[in-house]
Amino acid sequence: MRTAVIAGGTRGIGKALADRLATGWNVISIGSADADLTSVKETRALIARLPERIDALVLSAGRFSPRRIVTADGFEQSFAISVLARYLLADGLRPALERAGQPVILNLCGVGGIPGDHINWDDPHLTGGYRMFRAIRQGARANDLLGAGFADHYPDTPIRYVLYNPLFVDSGMHRHLNQPARALLGVTAALFAQTPAAAAVPLEEILNHPPTATLTALRKNVPIPLPGAAGADRLYALLAKMI
Repeated sequence: MRTAVIAGGTRGIGKALADRLATGWNVISIGSADADLTSVKETRALIARLPERIDALVLSAGRFSPRRIVTADGFEQSFAISVLARYLLADGLRPALERAGQPVILNLCGVGGIPGDHINWDDPHLTGGYRMFRAIRQGARANDLLGAGFADHYPDTPIRYVLYNPLFVDSGMHRHLNQPARALLGVTAALFAQTPAAAAVPLEEILNHPPTATLTALRKNVPIPLPGAAGADRLYALLAKMI
């Protein structure tokens, strides 16, 4: 039986995907009760206790906050969980993935949906001016570069890295906003957004039939040009320095 590790697998799209995989896969769903992914120490400890062979790693954990929160490690919370933890998980679980027959990393990110370079290189933790959507934009771009950087750092790996933007999903982000934005976005999501269950359908297909390319970019399951890799080496160096 194949094993899937889903970071962020206890709610939203991650949980919907875990539910779909439950009958054919050994699914390890990671939520906040299992490990504090804002902590480098706890993320590394999690990596150490996961199986020695993993077929799929799904990176969907994230956290939104209208105010700036600093972790015990001194990092801005959303950057720590949506960028740094994903970097640690992909790199730390690479040996376990490479023991599988058709290993795949599926990173739910902003590929193609948010153009431009929104990484604040001199202030990635946004000490000089935090806004929730600013943090989201930075995280989206950083994850695009994580995919490009992984492919560049490990050109001979059998792991297939997939960057995936599901576009508008009713993931509950509106609950983190203040009124009246909370009510407005909530109604809009209920009317026009995909449900997490619907968004998980193409994700299951990707895990069952990974692409042949080392790096693939998809926007709601439609292939798009790969994001520019300019800055990938710089991001990897920045994250390595942080830890």
